[in-house]
This record gives sequence, structure tokens and C-alpha cells, in this order.
Amino acid sequence: MTTDIHYTEKQKFSQSWLWVSILVSGIVALLYLFNNKDVGTTTLLITASSFVLVILIFALMKLETQIKDDGIYIRFFPFHIKFKQYDWDSIKQLYIRKYDPIYEYGGWGIRMNIRGKGKAFNISGNIGLEFQNNKKLLIGTNKPEKLSEALKKIGKL
Repeated sequence: MTTDIHYTEKQKFSQSWLWVSILVSGIVALLYLFNNKDVGTTTLLITASSFVLVILIFALMKLETQIKDDGIYIRFFPFHIKFKQYDWDSIKQLYIRKYDPIYEYGGWGIRMNIRGKGKAFNISGNIGLEFQNNKKLLIGTNKPEKLSEALKKIGKL
């Protein structure tokens, strides 16, 4: 069975403050270890490899959202290899809202609500598609108008 894709969005961590903080903290740590005479080559190599791994993971990370005839699909790569589907029959209370990523979820990424009342998949911004199935789930979006249009077009909003 083929299903039409009515909406798709891909987000990546592109905030300059994030990349600057990752790079600066990694470089400072490496310079400190390199200039410390008590640190061995193994420690320096492990630290440098860890730093490269963190950069690689952040560079590969992306949140993909699709709205199809049969439901909402999300994938937070590299943590989800396949898309996770939420079919329309299981979804209640679907809406787009403004939220506070730090106050409500403690930041961006794959996050649990601080009060344990749901989960969020977000990369940037403060607007998301929230719905209730077994638990509350929020998916961040940088295109709320287009998302709203697509959901209205198929009669889900």
C-alpha cells in the first residue's frame, strides 16, 4: 500500500552557539591534556577520539518528520534507523503549540518532560506538533505554517 506524503521536514543541529561550544570545549580539553606532562599518549588519544566521535554524532544527527495518509512518521537519526509511525487511529488531541524547550524538557534532542508527562523530539526552536497517544509526544518544527496547512488539508487539524 502506498501512502502519499503531505508534509516532510528535516532538521539538523545548525546553531552556531552549539558548534562553537563543542569545538571550544574540545580544543580546551585537548590543549590542557597535551600540555600536562602527567598525561600519557593513550589518554590523549582516547580524549581526541571521543571529541571526534561527539562531533561526528552531532553532524549526523537529524530529525525527520513526515505526515502521510496513514499517520505521523518521525526518525531521529542516528538513534532511530527506521521511521517510527504513529497512526491516526492512536492519536488524540493533535495541535501545534509554542513551548519552552528548556523549562519543559531540559533542552533539545530526544527529551523526557521534566515532570515525566511525555517525550519530545526537537532540534531547534520553540514550536512543536504535540499529540496524545499512550503518552504525550511533542515533535519540534521550524515550519509550523506548512505543517498546519498539511494537517488541515487531510482533515487532522
